[in-house]
This record gives sequence, structure tokens and C-alpha cells, in this order.
Amino acid sequence: MDVSPVVDLGRQSAKATTGEPLPVRASVFREGHDQLAAEVVATDPHGRTREPVRMRPDGDEPNRYVAHVTPDVEGEWTFEIHSWSDPVATWQHDAGIKIPAGVDVELMFTEARLLLERVAAGTGRDALDGRSSAVVSGALAAATDTDRPVGARLATLQDPVLGAVLLAHPLRELLTVTGPFRFRADRSRALFGSWYEFFPRSEGATRDEKTGKVTTGTFQTAKERLTRVAEMGFDVIYLPPIHPIGEVNRKGPNNTLTPGPDDTGSPWAIGSKDGGHDAIHPDLGTFDDFDAFVARARELDLEVALDLALQAAPDHPWVTTHPQFFTTRADGTIAYAENPPKKYQDIYPINFDNDPAGICREVLRIVKLWMSHGVRIFRVDNPHTKPLAFWEWLLAEVRRTDPDVLFLSEAFTKPAMMHGLGAVGYHQSYTYFTWRTGKREIEDYLVEVSHESDHLMRPNFFVNTPDILHAYLQYGGPAAFKVRAALAATGSPSWGVYAGYELFEHVAVKPGSEEYLDSEKYQIRIRDWKKRDAEGTTLAPYLTRLNEIRRQHPALQLLRNVTIHSSDDDHVLVFSKRHDLPDGGSDVVISVINLDPHGTRETMVHLDMPALGMEWHDSFVAHDQITGEDWSWTAHNYVRLDPGYEPAHVIAVRRTR
Repeated sequence: MDVSPVVDLGRQSAKATTGEPLPVRASVFREGHDQLAAEVVATDPHGRTREPVRMRPDGDEPNRYVAHVTPDVEGEWTFEIHSWSDPVATWQHDAGIKIPAGVDVELMFTEARLLLERVAAGTGRDALDGRSSAVVSGALAAATDTDRPVGARLATLQDPVLGAVLLAHPLRELLTVTGPFRFRADRSRALFGSWYEFFPRSEGATRDEKTGKVTTGTFQTAKERLTRVAEMGFDVIYLPPIHPIGEVNRKGPNNTLTPGPDDTGSPWAIGSKDGGHDAIHPDLGTFDDFDAFVARARELDLEVALDLALQAAPDHPWVTTHPQFFTTRADGTIAYAENPPKKYQDIYPINFDNDPAGICREVLRIVKLWMSHGVRIFRVDNPHTKPLAFWEWLLAEVRRTDPDVLFLSEAFTKPAMMHGLGAVGYHQSYTYFTWRTGKREIEDYLVEVSHESDHLMRPNFFVNTPDILHAYLQYGGPAAFKVRAALAATGSPSWGVYAGYELFEHVAVKPGSEEYLDSEKYQIRIRDWKKRDAEGTTLAPYLTRLNEIRRQHPALQLLRNVTIHSSDDDHVLVFSKRHDLPDGGSDVVISVINLDPHGTRETMVHLDMPALGMEWHDSFVAHDQITGEDWSWTAHNYVRLDPGYEPAHVIAVRRTR
């Protein structure tokens, strides 16, 4: 009972990723006092049944069991839970009590003989190999040799080597099978990646010192910036909409309604006389220029993510060719977008109730067009304002022919809708991370995204966006930028940065607002990257180091392995990630972060040593991967974090002793 992960009563597939252990849990129980056992049997997309994985008790909760299945190929998988009455475990339990107490001694050895004969005859799942057969034969001899001391006979039957053979060749009685249940394994980029967002029109843009006239950047000039993005260790370059921008109701700087003749407008106000979603803004270049941009990104091991914003400017071609795509109000005008108190007079939202079939065909055409130009990731603007049924259809259509194409949901909305978007196929989601700044709420949120909603949605922790400049960054100084970057980069396998973060851009348009002053959404922003790099007044080296650490540590590339530890200070957050390696070792990273960007914090941190793969009395070398310092740590450790020097320890557990 209570099997997980199961999404929408099994109608949808749970989230999985190649190489990532997927926890499968269930309540397994039976009548009476006999022992039971259970295992997970997975079937891959090619119909091959994989080696079963034995389930183990899940913590201290009675009757709750867990096993981890690690898919190694992409596609649709299923799993079943096989549970049975375990006569061998029942004997082991009873014999361990009765024989030392002198109760039914020879009867217990006779029962052992009968069970071992069944194992030797191959009545378990499969026949024994030579080595296992010899181990069982030796145990049979001990069970029947009455000349040996009772203690010696019992010790042979309790030998761990025999236990391993019996575990591998179980006798299964009263077998029940539950399932199958579905999970889908996506490619690794669906789970792990470092995202960088920039506006192509700002990259390489110039301003005439005499006239003040700004010349826009292009794909050609933006292409030059890709090298630096790759050098910082990012994997994905995300572009806001690159389409023609509407001229009707165009917004001016800082979202004003009085644009000048040279004002560029918002890229999200898509469409003009120059075309719509299937066109490129003429200032940026041509499709050939875009193809060259994508090709250069690929050379640098960067994937290009493109914004998919299903909305239109008042002069989008759709307004003339497909007026039924929109909402017409009682006075005959088309309704523009609103999110009170915000108004978007330059944008018409699409009404999916009017012509759903026509909208579906048009959107799929557009998505396929950009896929044909090398785009394999789409960041979707406001997907929560469109029907879930539409997204379920669209993502399934794309997956049917191009399963490598990924979709990131920008849905800052209610949890049910965020989870629903993940359930119908979205690979990643923006989250509430930006607004989680206190220790307790961060701890709770890390647990939520890694252990509670992980079967529904994968998080992407963006530290900032063109829409969101949190007060923590506005007033926290440079240390706040380090804190949020370290927290995002180590707390989530996917994280993102919007350009300007490394320059500590922190001024809001007005107090109480999360909008940037001179927001890049409404105007070209010119940044002198080379000068700031030369001056050393940039966070780029820190971001680079964080991305290096992420690539070095498999533990940071996974989601479901977060453990929260404790400290005596309400501003010092401690959590770890652990991944067991094929060679028998483990990769462990501990993050200790001072959330107070204004004050030094001294405290004791307390580690859950078993969660780190150690005994409570163990010690280990803690290597700070930011500063290069080493300390000898145990379960309880003193830390001092000065935000003026370094507000976070990102610790690799180098060795135990």
C-alpha cells in the first residue's frame, strides 16, 4: 500500500533522470508474525526486466520500505513491487532466540536443513553458482552435524557469507505483485545544469558619447560573449524572446507609457509588421546569424534555451490572421494582459477557449521551427495562465519525436499548478527559492523540493531574474550575492543567474519594488564586462568556482540527497549532499552558510554523521573548496563566518579516520 512515486493515480509518469537513484517506497505488511521481504522490479523502455532491488526498512516507521532504482537509459520505465513471506528470515529470527535459550534446538536445526535443501535445489529465483552452492553445502553440514557444539552450528548458519547467498537467492512464499507504475527517465540536463540569461540586444551594444544614441547588440556581438559565459562554467545560455517587438502601446524605460522614437520596448511584447513568433527581430540579425550563434554555443558546450512566450503585441500578425486567439471585450476591443496591480498594455494574452485546435497547431509549428534551428530547451513564460491539457498535449507531441527537448516552467504561482505542470511533462520549474531567505524557511524548502515534490517537479534555483530583484539583494551588499549564489549552486542541481548579478546590480526602481531600475526588459543595458573583469570588481570568479565545484562533485548533481544538519545560530544554515559511488566510496559535500550578510557569526554546527556515511565517533578532514583551508571535523564543530571575507563554507569530505 501507499506506493510512491505515483503521479495522478498512475495516469502520469513520475520524474526520473538517467544516473539518478529514484527512491521507491511502500508500506508492506502481512498477517501474523512471520517475516516478509520485498523488492522492486523495474522494466526499461525496451521491455527488458532489470535485476530486482531489495527493499529495506525506511527509517523507524513500521512496515515502511524503500529501494533505489537507477535508470541508465532514457524513456518510459515501469516498476512493480514484489512482496512475499520469507521463511528463511522467519527461521533466522526464531532460531536466534530459541537456540541460545535451549528451546527446540534440534527442531530448529531440522527446519534449517529443510530450508537449505530447497535453496540448494534451486527453488528460489534461480540456480546457485558453484561458490554459492559450496557455501550452502557447508551450512547444511553444520545443520545436520550433531557432533559439533550447538554454538558452532548456529554460528555457521548465521555467517554473513551464507546470509548474502540466501539474500541473493530468496525463498519466496505467498508472492504478491503490485503495479506496474510509471516513471520517465530524462536526459541528465533535465536535472543538472547551470543557466545564464542575457539579452542579445545588450551584448555588444554601444552608446555614442556625443549624441547618446544607443546601437543595439546583435547575434554577432552576443556570440562573442559566449566564451566568457562558458569560462564561468555555465551549461545553458538562456535568451529572452528574440522576435520582432510590437510598436502599438510600446513601453518606455522603467515601464512607462510614453516611449520615445528610439525606445526598444519589451521583448515579451511579441510581434509587429516584421513578423511574429516565427521571425527574428531585424536588429538582431537573420536566421543565419542565429544559427551561427547556436553553433558557437555548441562548440563551447553550451545549450541554447529560448523563451516561449505565448502572447502577442497588438500589432502581431495573429491579431489580423487569427483574431479568435484573443479575448474580445464587450466594447469590441481586445483585452490586454493584467496581473494587478501590474498592467501590460503592450501584450494581448491568448484565449485557449476560443480556438484550441488552431492554437495547438500554430504553437507546435513554432516550437518545431526553433527546434529545427538547434534549440533543444525552452523556457516557457507564464505557463500557469494556459490550460494544463494544452501543455500535456504539446509536450507529449514534442517528446514523441524529440525526447531530448526540455521545457522549463516559469510559474510563480500556487503549488498545485506548479506541481500540475510538472506532472503533465515539464522537466523543470522556477520555484519560490527567490523569496526564501530565512534559515527555517530555507531548510523546509530544501526538504520540500528534494523529498516531497521531487516526483512531480525538478527545481531550478534562479538567484535573480529580469523581474525579480529581492530586497535581500537590494540591501545585503556583495556578501548577499555570494550567499545566494552558494546556496543555489549547492542546494539545487539546476540553478540560474541573470546577467548583471556578477556586477552586484541591486538598485530597484522604487522602494518596496522587486523591479530593477532601468530594467533591461524595457531598454538596452550597456555593461563594460572587460573593464569590470580587469578591475576585479566582479563576482565572476566566485561563480566560476561554484560551477567548478558542481562539476567535480556528483553529489551536487543530484536532487534527492539533501540532509539538513543543525547549528546553534538562527542565521547559520547547514546541509549536506551525499552520493555513493560505484567503487564503494562516497562523495559528500557539506554547505555551511551565514545568511546574515551584515554580521559575522560564530557558532557550533552539529552533523548527522550516519547521514554522511560515518559513525558518530568518526572524524574527517573538512576541505573548504572556496578558501582551500582544511580542518579536522567531528560531529560537533566550531565555525566562524565573516561575510566581509567569506560567508559560506562549501566543504568536501576528503577522508575519514
